[in-house]
Amino acid sequence: MHADEITVDDETVRRLLADQLPQWGSLPLVRLPPAGTDNQLFRLGDDLLVRMPRVPGPAETVAFEHTWLPRLAEHLPLPIPAPVALGEPGHGYPWQWTVVPWIEGETPTPETFDPEEWAVSLASFVRACRAVPGMDGPVKTHGRGSPLAAHDDWVREWAPRADPALVSYDAVMALWEDALAAPAYDGEPRWFHGDLHEGNLLVRGGRLAAVIDWGAAGRGDPAIELNAMWGYLPASVADLYRSEIDLDEAAYRRARGFALAPSISALTYYRDTAPWIAEGSLDTLRRLLASMD
Repeated sequence: MHADEITVDDETVRRLLADQLPQWGSLPLVRLPPAGTDNQLFRLGDDLLVRMPRVPGPAETVAFEHTWLPRLAEHLPLPIPAPVALGEPGHGYPWQWTVVPWIEGETPTPETFDPEEWAVSLASFVRACRAVPGMDGPVKTHGRGSPLAAHDDWVREWAPRADPALVSYDAVMALWEDALAAPAYDGEPRWFHGDLHEGNLLVRGGRLAAVIDWGAAGRGDPAIELNAMWGYLPASVADLYRSEIDLDEAAYRRARGFALAPSISALTYYRDTAPWIAEGSLDTLRRLLASMD
């Protein structure tokens, strides 16, 4: 998917475990099918999961997750994959990596998980995350949840690249300008997940069971969590989710900008290497643009 992506082979992981975490070195190691854009996953025994970054950017979040997710987990109502070990580079592998608990569950779909339950339970988790004490955690200055103006160059770089047969450049920029014109967030930076789509949620027994993949997390503008309204949350319950999140109109306008920024780039970036991501981004963009009518 990425020009700077590396392949993580099974034998390298076995060697790293044997050297650095020998208490788990003899456990069965099962390579899992690719499920995201950033990490290669390996199930380790029955109860653990090894996460190996495949690209440099996500590798920079490993230390953050190891430090902060265990502290966040103490305050949250659902399990999160708080690392239980931090691995170091070795055997040709260049970055830190983690071992996290294996959490049983399935990816939610509108057919297997009641949409209203989805909206309400996810919003409840977001409110709980927003209420976690700051604990002097890092405040985002770039990336998701950072001040919206920090994304301006990104949007202006990628918007002209989008296929005009798919989305209107003028409409995209009108939405972006409206988001930038919304009153900026001036409150206490709040904890957020930052990437709440169905691939980062697990359901079990008809209920939300866990929120996983915290690589985009941090403290900043809580409006970032409204992104789910235009992503993979069923459209029929988007307004219910917004109501349950309980943020003002300015946050809603900023949130449209937060949702636009990654979608406008992914539409082109993943067009050939991961078309299913590009298609999801196009759907998000169309939902966003429709919200301006």
